[in-house]
Amino acid sequence: MFLFRRNGPRVTVDEARSRTSGDRPDAVLLDVREKPEWNSGHAPGAVHVPLTKLVAGATLPAEAEGRPLVVICRSGHRSQQAAKLLAERGAQAVDVEGGMNAWAAAGHPVVDERGNSGQIA
Repeated sequence: MFLFRRNGPRVTVDEARSRTSGDRPDAVLLDVREKPEWNSGHAPGAVHVPLTKLVAGATLPAEAEGRPLVVICRSGHRSQQAAKLLAERGAQAVDVEGGMNAWAAAGHPVVDERGNSGQIA
């Protein structure tokens, strides 16, 4: 698959948004930040499972099970770890370069826990 490159399975924020939005997205955007970060601001439609819970053995929510995953965090560090962990568990996972910082900087939408305009914490 084109997303798996020699330097690791990474995508840009534009590729991530393209793959995970619209009427029939081909992947699920999985946010692995902690709950306070998520509550402050996340991408609309993203699914939330903190990296700490994945490391502890948490399973994916039903809407993410068996689907390609585009994994995002604040800067791209935790999402790399999560994508690797998920790939080791058999999931098709890539991480987003620059994370939510890059997502917001690119002008992509960010919402808080109530669906209002959010910010990256």
